[in-house]
Amino acid sequence: MKNRFEDQNTEWKESWKDEYLKWICGFANADGGKIIVGNNDKNEITGITNAKKLMNDIPNQVRDIMGMIIDVNLHQENNKEFLEIKVDPYPYPINYKGEYYYRSGSTKQLLKGSALDAFLLKKYGKTWDSVPVPKISVDDFDKGSIELFKEKAAFSGRVDEKFLKLNDNEIFDKLNLIEGDYIKRAAILLFHNNPERWVTGAYVKIGFFMSNTDLRYQDEIHGSLIEQSDKSIDLIYTKYLKADISYRGIQRVETFPYPRTAVREALMNALVHKDYSTGVPIQISVYEDKIYMWNDGSLPQEWTLENLLGKHSSKPFNPLIANAFFRAGMIESWGRGVELINSECEKAGVPKPEYSNKPSGLTVIFTPKSGEMSGESSQKSSQKSSQKSSQKIIDLLKADSHITTTEIAEIIGITRRAVAKNIAKLQNEGIIKRIGPDKGGQWVIISKVGDNTKK
Repeated sequence: MKNRFEDQNTEWKESWKDEYLKWICGFANADGGKIIVGNNDKNEITGITNAKKLMNDIPNQVRDIMGMIIDVNLHQENNKEFLEIKVDPYPYPINYKGEYYYRSGSTKQLLKGSALDAFLLKKYGKTWDSVPVPKISVDDFDKGSIELFKEKAAFSGRVDEKFLKLNDNEIFDKLNLIEGDYIKRAAILLFHNNPERWVTGAYVKIGFFMSNTDLRYQDEIHGSLIEQSDKSIDLIYTKYLKADISYRGIQRVETFPYPRTAVREALMNALVHKDYSTGVPIQISVYEDKIYMWNDGSLPQEWTLENLLGKHSSKPFNPLIANAFFRAGMIESWGRGVELINSECEKAGVPKPEYSNKPSGLTVIFTPKSGEMSGESSQKSSQKSSQKSSQKIIDLLKADSHITTTEIAEIIGITRRAVAKNIAKLQNEGIIKRIGPDKGGQWVIISKVGDNTKK
């Protein structure tokens, strides 16, 4: 027998034991495989003395205990007999005495809890978000979330006018969120104001870290997924990130260290692809020089990071949630999420994010342009901020010598009192001078900031 190697689809056993029926169960529930009986761990044929008897006993045991058919072939090498047990992958779940085993890599795993639920759903052609839930009706859902969805869907143009005129029950039906008399899990996550009554950990957690052990502050965003998405992004950009302020003439321009569209797309993907059965929230960790966005999800079984980063089809973990997000214009349906994130980062001159796929979950890591930082790092530059404000005031005075302190405050984004303080300082340093009364007068620039020589 040639090309005899032990790998994820091949197991070597020196002799037969009935407990190896569990390995057969694992192969049947995964991608199939084979067991070589009479072959040791050094890949040496040791042979077995009862090969012909086992050729009858093993198939009968497999049929009687697990209700499946396997092939058992007799081989001979160097006058030693050994068996090759070939197991095909089965389209339905196989159990060994009520327990479900699964071949993963080179190990046999006993499936329990959420892993068993996910396995059974997949074998029966269902997804986690399509499972119906009793004791809840359309009337129990948040009207505001449904209206927000309709507004987004109308703006996206991905539904027609007839759809927008449907009542809530009809909308749920069109989105395939109803099965018989039951509402599906996806509907609860999408539109209920407290989905955590049914799904633990269905929220987003955001924290600002100075180091991995130094958490400064944090927030949690609860409610329907439709609302969580917008609230999370708004909070990140109003509380956790600091913008670089620049001016085009007298127009104030805010530039954040990470493009909003890219971060938003990463969050939408996390909400759609998360494994909600684990009970762990999406976690966004903001540091001075990076953002970690983690969700307890995984790539499709046959995928690697190379598949994710390349051209690929869309395979959402929660297709019903993904469909609603698509109709609302919140995601694309062609597997373009990573491509969009990378493109937006490239446009903004920001490095492409790093992507990590581990058993613990999927992580997207954003880093800013060299020299830019976010969050509390901006507070370290407070000594420079006064000088920056002064320079901005001078630039505005150059553009409009009659500009008022109120107008300056609104443009720069600081208080009127702070403007007055900066102007007084500039006057004392002989950099600017007021000519005429407060009303009707004008400002004159005398020297540059940093030049203390009065003229």
